[in-house]
Amino acid sequence: MTAATVLETATSSSTGPIASPQPGELVWNEGNEGLILQASGDWTFDHIAQLERRRADLLAQAKRRSLGTIKLNADGVHQMDTAGAWLLNGLEQQLTTIGWTVDLTLNDRRYQKLLSEVKRVSFKAPVEPVPPNSLVRLLNSLGKATCDSMIQGARLLSFFGQTVAALVQSLLHPRRLRVTSLTHHLEQTCLNALPIVGLIAFLIGVVMAYQGADQLKRFGAEIFTVDLVAVSILREIGILLTAIVVAGRSGSAFTAEIGSMVVNQEVDALRTLGLDPIEVLVLPRMIALMIALPLLAFVADILGLVGGGLMAWFVLDITPGQFMTQLESAIVPATFWVGIIKAPVFAFLIALVGCYQGLLVSGSADSVGRHTTSSVVISIFLVIVFDALFSILFSALGV
Repeated sequence: MTAATVLETATSSSTGPIASPQPGELVWNEGNEGLILQASGDWTFDHIAQLERRRADLLAQAKRRSLGTIKLNADGVHQMDTAGAWLLNGLEQQLTTIGWTVDLTLNDRRYQKLLSEVKRVSFKAPVEPVPPNSLVRLLNSLGKATCDSMIQGARLLSFFGQTVAALVQSLLHPRRLRVTSLTHHLEQTCLNALPIVGLIAFLIGVVMAYQGADQLKRFGAEIFTVDLVAVSILREIGILLTAIVVAGRSGSAFTAEIGSMVVNQEVDALRTLGLDPIEVLVLPRMIALMIALPLLAFVADILGLVGGGLMAWFVLDITPGQFMTQLESAIVPATFWVGIIKAPVFAFLIALVGCYQGLLVSGSADSVGRHTTSSVVISIFLVIVFDALFSILFSALGV
């Protein structure tokens, strides 16, 4: 029922003519049961100004009285339209806001419907909260990101423990190792990655030799370009670039493959068959990558030195024989092994994060994409962090 229909019903009577106008009134009465607020007369638009003034006076008095219960008796109202219902509803709400308990009595069904309709439409729009300032938003985002990172770190640490336990169990019982799956992933992570890893390492060697020669010419020390290229590639650049390429290539592939299996409920099927997904899916990929990355790092070292030697030959007229002689005096076996030792650790981290993110996929293609991106970012971050830790350790050991 609309407000217009209710108004028409409330201001007319089907049983007889409309009574003569009586000014609306609102007075206090002290009763045996407490304070009574009596509404009477015509609560219509014609008398709204007088009723509004009376309501303001009564509200002022109500604020000065001791709080309690007010009986608002509106049975004496002869006529009421929308304006009167709005005023009566406002009086009830304001008294409640002050602290009074209002007991409204209105037995006329026509006015009850009208008052209910007014209450329904007389709501206050919710106040939009004041947005926090930029500093608060920044601190809030920083705190949330920190808490999320700590939670993810704890979960990744738990997954690390499960993986190590499964790896030890497989080493104690070699028959449980899936050789076919291991061979397949070794081909995917090692042989298929050789072209891109070799090309990047070769070009990096060319760039380093060119840039180093350009700077060392100023001091007449062009021959030390060989030392710069050799030490940089063997200790840091070769293994670091190889790990980053593998993280972007193989780590993301691990996440996408396992995530697709989660979406297709293949991982749930493995658990139903009593198989451990870590043993079936994670370990073959992890072991394959731990074998592949040292081999890829070795190839990257060789091709990086080849690229640096060719650039030194063309730019500095350092012949291959001179390059090899200077290379022999510039490096020691420890220089080579410092880079290679990092490879299994980086491979373990990349495989751990890639498989962990794959198992976190929640069942949609969008989730696969998000976790694949997270896998690459987290893997590269951990590789760089552990590379820095290795550098500090080797520096402390004097290597």
